[in-house]
Amino acid sequence: MNVVITGSIAFDYLMTYPGYFRDHIVPERLDSITLSFLVDQLVRLRGGVAPNIAYTMALLGGTPYVFGTVGEDAGEYVAWLKDQGVDTRFIKTIPGVFTASFFANTDKANNQISSFYTGAMAHARELSINDLGDIKPDLVVISPNDPAAMDRYVAECKAAGIPYLYDPGQQVARSSGEELRRGVEGAQILFVNEYEWELVQKHTGLSAEKILSTVPIVVITLGKSGVEIHVDGSVQKLPAVPEDKIVDPTGVGDAFRGGFLRGYQLGLDWKICCQIGSLAAVYCLENNGPQGQSYTRSEFVKRFRQHFDDQGLLDALMK
Repeated sequence: MNVVITGSIAFDYLMTYPGYFRDHIVPERLDSITLSFLVDQLVRLRGGVAPNIAYTMALLGGTPYVFGTVGEDAGEYVAWLKDQGVDTRFIKTIPGVFTASFFANTDKANNQISSFYTGAMAHARELSINDLGDIKPDLVVISPNDPAAMDRYVAECKAAGIPYLYDPGQQVARSSGEELRRGVEGAQILFVNEYEWELVQKHTGLSAEKILSTVPIVVITLGKSGVEIHVDGSVQKLPAVPEDKIVDPTGVGDAFRGGFLRGYQLGLDWKICCQIGSLAAVYCLENNGPQGQSYTRSEFVKRFRQHFDDQGLLDALMK
C-alpha cells in the first residue's frame, strides 16, 4: 500500500534560558520592548510533521513517501531520512531559502518565547499531487503545511478520486473556515486532538454529528486519556499506553499517526491501529525530540503484548 505523506519539513532550534523572562519585563514599557537573552543550551533537532510521521512508519517496517519542500540547508537531513527507510524522491529543494524552522527559548518556569520561519514551506503550494507520476497512492496524508498547499492537495485528491487522511493540526488556527470545510468534506479519515476537534466544528460551522456522518473514520486523540475512534457510526475509546518516563512531548501526536498508518498499511483493524499508535507515541514521549526514539520491531511487538492482546496479528510487523 502506497502512503504519501504531505506536510511541513522543518528544523527545531531549542534554547534554554537559565532564568525567568518575567524578571526582564517592565510592564510600563511594553510599547518599546527590547530584550536579549543569553542562553546556555542550543540544540537543533530534525522535525516537521511529514518526516515525523514517516520516521515512525519506517521504524515499523513501512516505506512511506514524503512529499514536501526544504531549503538548501537540508541535504544531510534528507539523506538521513533516506537511510532510515523513508522514500525521499518527492522532497523538493528550493534554491536560495532555508528550511522551515522553529525557534524556541524556554526559561526555568517553562515559559516559552518562540518564532516560526516559514522558509521553503511557503513553496509547498507549488507542488502538485500530479507530480507523483507512476506512484499511485492508496492514501495521501494531508498534514499541517502551507495552508494553500493543503487546500490544493485536498482539491487534487478529490478530483483524482484518491482517498486522503485530513490532519489539519496547528493549521486549524491559520486556515479559513472554507478551507477546513473542504478538507473535512471528502476525507476518508479525519485526525484531530480533542481541542482541534472543537475548533474544527467552530470554524467550519459543521456539528460533530454532521462530521461523523460525513467522514467514515474520525480519530480524536485525548492525551493521557487515550484515543477515541469513530467508524461508520460506532465509537470506541481506548486507553493510552503508560509511559516509563516523560522526556519530551514534541512530536508525540505525529508518532501516533505514524503507528496508526503502519497498522492501516498492513490492513489491521482500527482498534489495533490505534493501539500501535499509542505505543509509538509513548516511545516518542520517552525520548528527546520528535525523531529521537529508536527500537526494533521485535522490541516494539514485545512491549505491545505487555499491554494488549493482538491475537498474533502483529506478527505482520515482523515480515
